Amino acid sequence: MRTHTRHVIAVLVAGLMAMPLAACGGDDEAGTDSFSVGLLLPSKAVPRWEHSDKPLIEKRLKELCSGCTMEYANAENDATRQRQQIDSMITKGVGVLILDAADTKALRSSIQEAKAAGVPVVAYDRLAEGPISGYVSFDGAQVGRLQGEALLKAMGDKANSRTVVMMNGDPTSPNAAWYRRGTLSVLTGKVKIGRSYDTLGWSTENAHTNMSAAIAALGPDRIGGVLAANDAIAAGVISALKQADVRELPPVTGQDADLDAVRRIVKGEQYMTVYKPFKAEADAAAAMAVALGRGEELRDVATTTTDSPTTKDIPSVLLTPREVTVGNIEQTLVKDGVYTIDQICTRELRPACDTAGLTR
Repeated sequence: MRTHTRHVIAVLVAGLMAMPLAACGGDDEAGTDSFSVGLLLPSKAVPRWEHSDKPLIEKRLKELCSGCTMEYANAENDATRQRQQIDSMITKGVGVLILDAADTKALRSSIQEAKAAGVPVVAYDRLAEGPISGYVSFDGAQVGRLQGEALLKAMGDKANSRTVVMMNGDPTSPNAAWYRRGTLSVLTGKVKIGRSYDTLGWSTENAHTNMSAAIAALGPDRIGGVLAANDAIAAGVISALKQADVRELPPVTGQDADLDAVRRIVKGEQYMTVYKPFKAEADAAAAMAVALGRGEELRDVATTTTDSPTTKDIPSVLLTPREVTVGNIEQTLVKDGVYTIDQICTRELRPACDTAGLTR
């Protein structure tokens, strides 16, 4: 995947997403629109899809286009099911699709069918193959770099002499390879990678199985850090370490800022997560969908272009991820309204929250 940045100041993205209803055609026009937007998300294994992305996209669509409606479906990690969901939405007459592909290659034919039916597709979070009209995501290489840099920092002077286990994402996702390249650009030559696993479905259970195998192969005392590609994987890693009676847990990375992961960070079980401001991503996708539904170009929304294996110069918005550790939870997730301190700090965690400075 290759991106080409146009001469647009990145900070304008946030302003664009916050523009009033006139940003996509004016208040009067917004009131007369009546097309439907189909939202297709890939799974329920990662909490953010149902808890954050879906409601945020739906809310912003309504703000930009009061007469628009939204059709929703979740593939639950089944590409065949998602193809059927796309067919159903096309049959129902949706005007635009926002698609986070369960399998970016397997959905190519469905995207071609959508184009043939005159339904543009916005690729959300993952760049699917086929004639995509727009793409919204985060800089995956930077996600991997943040994870790798955090792991090196956590391991400190021990990094050169300790072994790292890499728990990568699902190999069907182009993002997994993108994250991995970013991570390796930081870790290569600085640590020994003892084992590397792909995690099918990004599932906690598969991560637990793979981490148990790594512990058996390397020995619990030889693992100096674990590069977990996201928080669901981190949960499986940590449960496997605990099951193996590892009392001093090695630093474990993550991604998505799941609430359970934030609590693990407060407890000291997980070292960090990568926060991808979901609202900015949802806003950009909604803006693209509304523009496409109105037959407008995406030049006023996109800030760059991206090449997929099948399509060049896809209008794109690539946003900037942020590292979250115990020291900046309040300055990132709480400040942005993702979670309140009361949501994070259960009664059990109150002493740890006080130590971390998370006070009401």
